[in-house]
Amino acid sequence: MPDDQANTPTTEFLTPNRAPEADRRKRLLDAITNESFNDWYQEEQFTENILEGRPYFNGASPPPAAEKHSPSKLLQCHRKVRYYAENAPKEGDAPQGLFWIGSAFEEEIVVPYLLDAVTTENTYVRNSMWIDTTIDDGGAPVRVKGVTDPVLVDSSGGPILVTEIKTTSSLSYLDSPKTHHKAQLHAYMHALDAEYDRSLRDGVLLYGGRDTLDIEVFHVQFDESFWQDRVVPWMRAQTQYRSDEVLPPADPVSDWECDTCPFRIRCGQANEGYEDVGFTGLLPGVDEYRKHQLVEYLDAYPDAKLTPTLAHQFPALAEEHGVYDWHCPTCGATYAWDAIDIEAQSPLCERCVEDDELCTVAVPMPESQNIH
Repeated sequence: MPDDQANTPTTEFLTPNRAPEADRRKRLLDAITNESFNDWYQEEQFTENILEGRPYFNGASPPPAAEKHSPSKLLQCHRKVRYYAENAPKEGDAPQGLFWIGSAFEEEIVVPYLLDAVTTENTYVRNSMWIDTTIDDGGAPVRVKGVTDPVLVDSSGGPILVTEIKTTSSLSYLDSPKTHHKAQLHAYMHALDAEYDRSLRDGVLLYGGRDTLDIEVFHVQFDESFWQDRVVPWMRAQTQYRSDEVLPPADPVSDWECDTCPFRIRCGQANEGYEDVGFTGLLPGVDEYRKHQLVEYLDAYPDAKLTPTLAHQFPALAEEHGVYDWHCPTCGATYAWDAIDIEAQSPLCERCVEDDELCTVAVPMPESQNIH
């Protein structure tokens, strides 16, 4: 080897043992995405639920018994509540951020406030109390079960004053408690009064402004007429819908419900061509499902598959759970989910085209997706 070549360092020793700075920076930039954040957050929640001894929060909950009701769902649209109970696939943005903010506001602000500025001698704060009571007053028995927000208690842990904590975007429009929140607080007061055999007839609805951190407080006294004439009949009606295994009418109790409902499209409130869809089945052509919402639905219904639209969005879920094929209602031909252009307005059946017929292929509608 010539001397000049022998003294020349090889490329191996010239190349740093790491990626160039620009490549490393690009990998970091590419890693920060909404999808990776959502995946990380869901895994964090999954792990935390196991750590805190509540693994039952991971995955879908089984439909409740017909007579059992959650305080947080009272006096709302019967159809929406049934969709929730039957684990129908949710559409649109999930309110996870609102739940997190509400929980943080309660635990990190309201509870310390109650402890430091509200409680007096021999008065204490419990973070929450479980309730489970049956209303059997001559009509069909109904059961309400859940967990309260902070409760002011005496030295024995007995309830003195029940609170319900909510956050809202603005306090300016609040001149009275929201009706379904009032119903929720009534359920807590009724159950705790019965369990502890004391005259528990007062509660507090505390609304916190998410922007200003101001609060609006409403003293709520137990209203027997409101409870017996509105709340209990609502529970009995919902029980009947469950017992009859029917889809309740689309009849929201409040004007705002349809605007924020995660089942607007399947219900028929979004002008997307769907109406009165049952509890199972993904809507063909609809892409307004978030990944974790699909995971919950697929957990509740393991024999469900993705539509082609969703398979293109979530290939990992498609590989794990499968995808519905396209089919021709005229000749019966089927096509793999990725063999058809999903952007086509009216994808044609190739077999029918060969026979000089123009027939459109389609994905099975929810009622034909054979989900059990």
